Amino acid sequence: MQSVDVAIVGGGMVGLAVACGLQGSGLRVAVIDNHAPMPLSPAAPPALRVSAINAASEKFLTHLGAWQKISQRASCYHGMSVWDKDSFGQIDFDDKSFGYSHLGHIIENDVIHSALWQRAEQCADISLMAPAGLQQVAWGENDAFLTLTDGAMLTARLVIGADGANSWVRSKADIPLTFWDYRHHALVATIRTAEPHQAIARQVFHSDGILAFLPLEDPHLCSIVWSLSPDEAQRMQQASPEAFNQALAAVFDLRLGLCQLESERKVFPLTGRYAHDFAGHRLALVGDAAHTIHPLAGQGVNLGFMDAAELVAEVRRLHREGKDFGQHLYLRRYERSRKHSAAVMLASMQGFRELFAGDSPAKKLLRDVGLKLADTLPGIKPRLVRQAMGLDDLPDWLR
Repeated sequence: MQSVDVAIVGGGMVGLAVACGLQGSGLRVAVIDNHAPMPLSPAAPPALRVSAINAASEKFLTHLGAWQKISQRASCYHGMSVWDKDSFGQIDFDDKSFGYSHLGHIIENDVIHSALWQRAEQCADISLMAPAGLQQVAWGENDAFLTLTDGAMLTARLVIGADGANSWVRSKADIPLTFWDYRHHALVATIRTAEPHQAIARQVFHSDGILAFLPLEDPHLCSIVWSLSPDEAQRMQQASPEAFNQALAAVFDLRLGLCQLESERKVFPLTGRYAHDFAGHRLALVGDAAHTIHPLAGQGVNLGFMDAAELVAEVRRLHREGKDFGQHLYLRRYERSRKHSAAVMLASMQGFRELFAGDSPAKKLLRDVGLKLADTLPGIKPRLVRQAMGLDDLPDWLR
């Protein structure tokens, strides 16, 4: 039977970030995942799933020693433009106006994952167990006992559930989940535009949904996330490339000229989730295992990285002070902090989604006036930029 201090179930981006963050603390860490990642080809076209990594996450990934490798295939963006279709409501930001060198980066999820995996491989205190499945977990007084599908057993003082939205760990711990269907699906694809994107992230609200164009390294390539009703998402996925290109350019008001589909189209259902507990006896949840939000502001993985940063700091502090970091009593500080951040983000996204849904004239006027005021009134934009960059959610140790 193998014995470790921390067992992380789920070797995705957030789980690996926790593992790398605990390196050098004197704790033995195991990461258990169903799949080992495939090597990335530098010549491969951009992957469909990307994340808008904000300044807070960049700071954390730099601290973990993974940023240098990630930045080789990261696309920096310097501005943001958000508008309501067929109206006067619009707001624009740029980094220079607020004294920043950039607002964030658009990065393929596979690139972040690969860099963190390679970093974890270099760490002597981390055992990467993949491919490996879990069969059972039992919570003892001083240890948790994990049984793998191959019959091997593992004991850990703390189990971290980083195994995604349909978390096995959360389910085994009987943690209730509040969830709601956003009644939208996200269509993702890579698009070539006639005009260069100029490193600006753009988002348009229209009657059927929300369309975001996220700038990639090639000045004419963008990754799109199009949030639509399930039927409409299905229709756009199955439309001919010509019909799809025309519909896309029309919704996007031809801001970047004609659009051309460069990849396959994938569709994902959108569901909001919020675990009633982020921690328990010998247990902590991070990332999508604890919460999932609408991709409206691209904040999902950033929220997860801040979970990781907060949990790493808390476990390291408790270990330094000789305390049992697996006890719920000591994990409550992490839980309170991250539940608050997730609740605020979930409520904000839900409010935005409700306000920008539909074509009711009263609602349209309200959101257009709101966007216009936010764009022109002094003091509002700097706060919005700080929030978008994640600077208000940074744990103290990363400031």
